[in-house]
Amino acid sequence: MRVTVNGDPMELNEGTTLTDLLVQVQLKPELVVIEYNLTILRRDELAGTVLKEGDQVEIVHFVGGGV
Repeated sequence: MRVTVNGDPMELNEGTTLTDLLVQVQLKPELVVIEYNLTILRRDELAGTVLKEGDQVEIVHFVGGGV
């Protein structure tokens, strides 16, 4: 199935959850915010949200650092 992730098309297997997607793109759920079809989700919603054809996902990744 095809979904859009951060503006780019991505092919995923049927049944892929948002948690599966994060594993695939090597991001930790505790370091991101997910917008799923224009709705920001809580972290506890990620494992139960199964992606469907045409879904849109935006992943905002927090990066630490400083001087």
